[in-house]
Amino acid sequence: MLALCGLAGFSFSLIGGFIMLVLTTAVVISYAFVDREDPFTSRASIEAVNFEESQLEFLMRQMAALGRTIRQSVRALIRNKAGFLGFIGILFFVGISVFGPLFIEYDGDTHVERLQPGARTLFQKPSSEFILGLDWKGRDIFSHMVHGGQNLIITSIEAGLIATLVAVVVGALAAMIGGIVDQILSAIANFILTIPQFPLLLVLASILSFSNRFYLALLFAGLSWPALMRAVRAQVLSLRERDYVQAAVALDLGLPHIIIREVLPNLMSYIVVNMIFSIRSAMYYIVGLVFLGLVPLEEPDWGVMIYV
Repeated sequence: MLALCGLAGFSFSLIGGFIMLVLTTAVVISYAFVDREDPFTSRASIEAVNFEESQLEFLMRQMAALGRTIRQSVRALIRNKAGFLGFIGILFFVGISVFGPLFIEYDGDTHVERLQPGARTLFQKPSSEFILGLDWKGRDIFSHMVHGGQNLIITSIEAGLIATLVAVVVGALAAMIGGIVDQILSAIANFILTIPQFPLLLVLASILSFSNRFYLALLFAGLSWPALMRAVRAQVLSLRERDYVQAAVALDLGLPHIIIREVLPNLMSYIVVNMIFSIRSAMYYIVGLVFLGLVPLEEPDWGVMIYV
């Protein structure tokens, strides 16, 4: 199972493969992990419990917590019929984009020989040979659907991950440091939020050439992080008043320790949900730019299929 999920991720990119391996490993660890130093789960007396943990033990505990969160989310999806149907739909298209190219060859050449007698165009309706029919060049539409999702999904995920990472780091630093740093970072975020994103993309697309998908993801991330940054900042401002955070500050454990170990674990569900929204927005922007012809048309691509 671990190898299969890793293969599915690596078929997209190195980043996708790494993410899938981390998530799958977290689920596996959540089944086997037992915190022997936890006084509520250990059979040892309270005096015999060692509350100090190494970096490896902390990493294992966080991975187990992530795995339990994933399992709880899956159970919640199964109980929610509408959400489960939506999840199945997403899984269907992602599965086609991941495993479909392994079995279905891309049909990218023009096929004049497929012109039907008496027909004026190469368009054909679905048939037993071509389940989704043929396009205006006589190419198999199903093969384009199978091969056309990887670039869109990869670029959207990259944009969502970069935007989420920047928003979490900047928002947490602004809330924990405060003062002039908080004012400057908040002012930058507010300024970017005042700029209409899609009209700005249209202007930039008419000036620049978005030939590199990663640069396009960076541009989307640069426009998407301020909204999540403000939300993370507000959450961290609330969390830093909690007793356990105040205790960590009093013990002078350092800002990285406080943010990574005390604050972020309580924001993970909120961060993941907003990362999904960022990925969705990036998909809309990409398809919109391709549909308007402002991004170089590279086939196969779902946006190009809509455009033509």
